[in-house]
Amino acid sequence: MTALKRYQRLECTGLWREAPEDQRREVLVQFGDATLILSDPKSSVAISHWSLPAVERTNPGEMPAVFSPGADATETLELDEPDMIAALEAVQGAVKAATARPGRLRGALLSAATVSILALGAFWVPGALVAHTASVIPAAKRAEIGQTVLDDLTRLTGTPCDNQLGLSALAGIAERVFGPVDTPILYILPEGVDRPLSLPGDVIVLPRALAESSKGPEALAGTALVEGLRKKDADPMIALLDHVGLRATFQLLTTGDLPLAALQGYGEVLLQRTPTPPADTRVLAAFEQAQIPATPYALSVDPDGKAAAGLVANDPYKGLSPTPLIPDDDWVALQAICTN
Repeated sequence: MTALKRYQRLECTGLWREAPEDQRREVLVQFGDATLILSDPKSSVAISHWSLPAVERTNPGEMPAVFSPGADATETLELDEPDMIAALEAVQGAVKAATARPGRLRGALLSAATVSILALGAFWVPGALVAHTASVIPAAKRAEIGQTVLDDLTRLTGTPCDNQLGLSALAGIAERVFGPVDTPILYILPEGVDRPLSLPGDVIVLPRALAESSKGPEALAGTALVEGLRKKDADPMIALLDHVGLRATFQLLTTGDLPLAALQGYGEVLLQRTPTPPADTRVLAAFEQAQIPATPYALSVDPDGKAAAGLVANDPYKGLSPTPLIPDDDWVALQAICTN
């Protein structure tokens, strides 16, 4: 699901609370394509990103409206702007409609389709089943599956780094790299991750070493940018469905649920994969459009500068000083994201 077109670029102010015991804080709320962006109204620095399909209203029918980024989240957002409230409730309605159980007619049609699929199973390439299933999974279900994969991954890596100032800086990097529309959610894991990973639900995981670099945020930003390109080339949901197999994929397609047992151990698989990098021409074009130098990224993946020599030689900002990605204070905070 993408956000409804008529609500794009909608913004208002609201009162955000990180945890129940914290004081409320005024924030600028921006309605994006797939995320709700909460920013400091004075500095415009992003404080938090919420996945739109996961946003829930916790006090239906009451005012001011209170929303949270998920059932188990501690953050809350109070809103009294009718248009923004209507936009969020419209998205909630779309999510519910997309994930609703089939009715009698839909069930009959689904049963007929199931019989047809089974009858033609010998002729239907398994890859087609996987691709079709991935194409019809609602965004809310993708986010749910992505969170399950992240939970499995953190058994090996530890929980995502969560220093609040660092998280705010990381959200600022995400918005700077990808823009305010369709911004992925970035996580940094404390150990065990030496390259970026894409998870279902528009999530990108980054290694801790990139945040602790002494050379500035450009390598981290570039790594996120390239992983975003790779994610467009290879949907992480397809890789996951290839792993869980046809039985689990068919169950997801017909019931809307994926067996939890099928996802156990997928974290190890992700850590062992070596994805194919996008072509240099695409990478350089993306760096130029995002106004990010390519050399820091190239040297972070290839310190000797041999394999990535083309990126260094053709860096669109070679020898130039583009606008800083984030303020120096934010970069200092991001370097300490894994400290408490």
